[in-house]
Amino acid sequence: MTQTALSALKGKVSTPNLKNWIGVAPFFLFAILFIFLPSMRLFIDSFKNNEGQFTFANILQLFSEPYILNAYWLSIKISAVTAIGGAIFGFLLAYSITVGNLPKSLRPALITFSGVASNFAGVPLAFAFVSTLGRTGFVTALLNNVFGMDLYKSGFNLYGFAGLSLVYMYFQFPLMVLIMAPALDGLKREWREAAENLGANTMQYWLRIALPILLPSILGATILLFGNAFGAYATAYALTGGRLGIVTIQIGAQIRGDVLHNPGLGYAMAMGMVFIMAISLAGYSWLQAKTERWLK
Repeated sequence: MTQTALSALKGKVSTPNLKNWIGVAPFFLFAILFIFLPSMRLFIDSFKNNEGQFTFANILQLFSEPYILNAYWLSIKISAVTAIGGAIFGFLLAYSITVGNLPKSLRPALITFSGVASNFAGVPLAFAFVSTLGRTGFVTALLNNVFGMDLYKSGFNLYGFAGLSLVYMYFQFPLMVLIMAPALDGLKREWREAAENLGANTMQYWLRIALPILLPSILGATILLFGNAFGAYATAYALTGGRLGIVTIQIGAQIRGDVLHNPGLGYAMAMGMVFIMAISLAGYSWLQAKTERWLK
């Protein structure tokens, strides 16, 4: 092959690569501006005191201050409860609209609702629940006037742990539906037919074939739900007014508060959240890779 032909071939190979890099340039620019640079600032400012001097005190307080440890533990509990609850309910709903016996016409409506509800959070979601299940909410008044049932005298509190978990569940289980519906669609019909030909019943098929295949996807989605709840701030703050000391609210109090004003400590707490979220996302990515290998 002549030198001219080799040069022409190299030009043809390099041109598409250059176009591809141009296409992904906005993504890398976005990642640098909104992920890497803020993360670097969190890391650097975590080692500064209020005077801007270098210190390890902020990092040490993460492991010594009881209210910080309690804030992390409370956030982990709420995230775990809503992740597990959302995973169970969301999986059952996804099963019903994919391989279950629900009418297929319901699937577009449920998928559309899940897409909207999974992104419905913050102040609008908190206001919707206050209007519905608050002390003077519609459902609260209806149960009290019609059935003589006082939710708040019976121990329910929308503005506490149980109430916030219920609010988080509103966007947790729709997200599980969106994740699990494609995974359930990926179950090959040939696998069930082969199991039935070998004498397996429905229970044996699900316990020995379908669930082992879906387990990495289920666990990965549960981890994603955990991270989704762990990083939530606006919903909890709008609902509880900062009275429930989860870690995101405590970070806001340190950075913007008048009493607990220590931005360096707030950045250090945020770095702790980044570390926990990174572990969650790494586990999710690993489990998703295992799922894709099964479904090929």
